[in-house]
Amino acid sequence: KDRKPAFAPFAKARKRNETLFSQLNDQYLTIRNYAKGTCGLFAIIISKVSALTALQYVNYINGKPICRIKYAIN
Repeated sequence: KDRKPAFAPFAKARKRNETLFSQLNDQYLTIRNYAKGTCGLFAIIISKVSALTALQYVNYINGKPICRIKYAIN
């Protein structure tokens, strides 16, 4: 009940991070991986994050919102 409102720039950054992690979990299935060791796990995570970054860059170049990575190819 005595909660203070969040500092606006922090709230915006937090929302952005939560959106990205949600997209990684939903589209790239980062939770379900079949890595045998830590090197394989890091390779899988790095490849999925770089794929997400590439799609965001494609959206940025085309003038679309960078959050909507499902529409990067269209």
